[in-house]
Amino acid sequence: MAELRSWNERYEKGETPWDTGQPSSELQRVVTEAAIARCQAIELGCGTGANAVWLAEQGFDVTAIDVSPLAISRAEKRAAGAGAHVRFLVADVLKPPTALTGMFDFFFDRGCYHVVRRDDPTAYAATLSRLTRPGTPGLVLAGNAREPHDPGPPVVSEEQIRTELGSQFEIVRLREFRFDQVEGVGVRFLGWSCLLRRRES
Repeated sequence: MAELRSWNERYEKGETPWDTGQPSSELQRVVTEAAIARCQAIELGCGTGANAVWLAEQGFDVTAIDVSPLAISRAEKRAAGAGAHVRFLVADVLKPPTALTGMFDFFFDRGCYHVVRRDDPTAYAATLSRLTRPGTPGLVLAGNAREPHDPGPPVVSEEQIRTELGSQFEIVRLREFRFDQVEGVGVRFLGWSCLLRRRES
């Protein structure tokens, strides 16, 4: 699978400008401000696991998936070192294991949506619906087309977010924020912080 090899190679070479090694400050802020209840949670595109481990440390029952086996291996080591229990799985975000269907009451995505939507934006929303229960909240962090950078994260417009995610999810709040700075990168990229809630029907 070419995509898997590509992501693994990036981790092998250290070409991971999205990986700060720390939990997202925006995730921490939103979990607190929105009073997200401790529950079964899933992180999509978890990378080396900093956010999944943080969620587990806050009392969430966490499953985290990524297409890269190398990233998952590093995430497992991170969790073991922190004494945190996270269920890590190697899986394609657009084709998650059927055993995960309807399991989750919170989802988190830092930078996965803005990558996979380029191939199939409708499949991403369908994945979220398949994994969650009606009323489930979730947080998606994505690059912001109002301030594109090259190099930088893929970007998406407000209209695209509302069109692609709004059919199956209520957009509770959409605000601009800046991604945490990565060591060696002098820019904090502009992003979208999108708090969603799965529609009841």
